[in-house]
Amino acid sequence: MDKYNALKLENQLCFPLYACSKEVVKQYRPYLDELNLTYTQYITMMVLWDMGKLNVKEMGKKLYLDSGTLTPVLKSLESKGFVRRYRSEEDERVLNVELTEAGWALRDDVIDIPAKVGAGIKLTADEAAQLYGLLYKVLGGLNEE
Repeated sequence: MDKYNALKLENQLCFPLYACSKEVVKQYRPYLDELNLTYTQYITMMVLWDMGKLNVKEMGKKLYLDSGTLTPVLKSLESKGFVRRYRSEEDERVLNVELTEAGWALRDDVIDIPAKVGAGIKLTADEAAQLYGLLYKVLGGLNEE
């Protein structure tokens, strides 16, 4: 057995995960470009549409993003009028984020995007559900403490 077998690209789980992620995100680009949103801004808005408001630390956990990545995303969304950032009255170290009226309204503009992107992914509903479960199982295993 070749001692370098583990270094072959076709033997890596990380590569198809990386490539699929990159290619799926690319499918969102034309739809999000119309709205002047990046994919990271879009998923940030998805969390806010679900939660209404939350602090940056909680948001980072949900999105698997550190504050160094999230801060410029939130600043940009704030400059576009979609979110409002403010310090907690109880603890000024905590930065809260909530949707503005324009942020809530944006939800109607993106409502069809998941179906449009999903139509290009050639999986049955069962396969998609299985993949979803497996991916979250991987994420859960990587983040055990």
